Amino acid sequence: MSRLTARVLLSSLCLAALTRLPAQEPAPAPAPTPADLPAATSAPVVAGPDLSLEECINRVLQKNFNLRVQGFNTANAQENLVISKAGFDPTFTAIGQRTHTQGVTSFNNSPGTSTSSSYRQDQTDIRVGVNQTIQTGAAVSLSASVLRSGNNLPSTTLNPSYNSDISLSATQPLLKGAGTKVNRASIENAKLGITIANLNYKGSVLQAVRDTEAAYYTLAFARGQRAVKQRSLELAQKLYDENKVRKNTGVATDLDVLTAEVGVATAQNGVVLAQQQVRNSEDNLLALTGQFEFTTPPGPVSFSAYYDPAPSIEDAFNHARDLQPTYVAAQSTIKQLELAVYVANNGRLPTLNADAALGFNGTDRSTNSSIDNLKTGDNYNWQADLSLSVPWGLRADRARARIALNNLHQEQAQLQSIEQNLLVQVRAAVLAVSTNIESVQISAKTTELAEKQYELQKAKFDAGLSTSRDVLQSQTDLETARVNELSAKVNLRIAVANLHQLDGSSIDRFHIALAD
Repeated sequence: MSRLTARVLLSSLCLAALTRLPAQEPAPAPAPTPADLPAATSAPVVAGPDLSLEECINRVLQKNFNLRVQGFNTANAQENLVISKAGFDPTFTAIGQRTHTQGVTSFNNSPGTSTSSSYRQDQTDIRVGVNQTIQTGAAVSLSASVLRSGNNLPSTTLNPSYNSDISLSATQPLLKGAGTKVNRASIENAKLGITIANLNYKGSVLQAVRDTEAAYYTLAFARGQRAVKQRSLELAQKLYDENKVRKNTGVATDLDVLTAEVGVATAQNGVVLAQQQVRNSEDNLLALTGQFEFTTPPGPVSFSAYYDPAPSIEDAFNHARDLQPTYVAAQSTIKQLELAVYVANNGRLPTLNADAALGFNGTDRSTNSSIDNLKTGDNYNWQADLSLSVPWGLRADRARARIALNNLHQEQAQLQSIEQNLLVQVRAAVLAVSTNIESVQISAKTTELAEKQYELQKAKFDAGLSTSRDVLQSQTDLETARVNELSAKVNLRIAVANLHQLDGSSIDRFHIALAD
């Protein structure tokens, strides 16, 4: 009889003896089959409804603190546009003035004699007007007034007298400050500021979506890992129970029992650590999707299926240049600086203004009569002039123009740097997606092999051809393979999230509506 045949026979006799043990002794646990082992993506049952990634994204858009903070910048950009446009709003003025003058005048008529007389004068002036700067740079003013004047001098023909006037004046720059482009520069700059603020908000949304995806799938990994650890603990406990029974029958030694007991303790420690990671992952997700809402754990999460191949670097880079907020915002900043260069160059010109004014007035014994006299047009005045002002050398204005041009060139160089960095990041992101797709496939095959190896090792142990240490080692290998498969799936989805953040496609993927 060969040694192998003897060992198989001895194992069979031991198993037969175990079936005759008293009822209080536990029977050996059957060897688990691959069907008994949990799937790599299985997660423990958690109270509450299932939590989808889309629902997490919706919560982020509503409650995320970073997005709320960034939203104030967008609102302020809108208000800056209002402020810029207000520079062309009309300004209304109204002035009411009352003056009183009284005194005594003395005259020397002859030696030793003098004559004195007293005088008194009252004036009431009411003036209203409107001033406005128009987009050509001209300052236009329209005003009207009524002046009542009275005194006690007998030589005054009209006493009291009423004087009404209406006047229109305008000052139009011809060189410096002339034209709609230079005067509308602040408005266009504010509009570009709104665009930049919206792009910055879009960048914050993309970052929040990416972080939420990473937190969501990290939680799925943590819960899946906990399930694997818990199943490993169950298998270790069964092996420990079997070794105790085997020891009672003389098949196993104290060392086998101790080895199995250490395996149980190790598995328990793994469960504790996995549970800690689950709680940390839950808090990370809750911090993104809520506001101080840590009392209720998130519902069950799961891995979504991923079948898309990795995109080409060229396609991903073209999308990134069209949609990536940082790159597009830099382009808008360049437009702002181009406006600044235009305004600075205009500031180098001399100040040449054309002034014109036209006024009508009327005087009579009453307010209505003085106003009626305005209609005749008999009393009028006009004025036209040119004024020139040239700072010596224009050194300050030329320096401002050079600074504006330097700022433009600096931002253009910065845009090229952003474009190159974006290309490097896209290349790395596409490579990461492609690599992780292969990693998922390889890790799945590794898990399948580890399952078969564990099944074979457990069968050999049941037949007495292997030790507890060998079984625990194969169990550890299976656990590692399952965790590695989970890790590969998480890495793939995070790599996809990173790529979608770079090319800006997360907005369309989750149907997020943003302001233009």
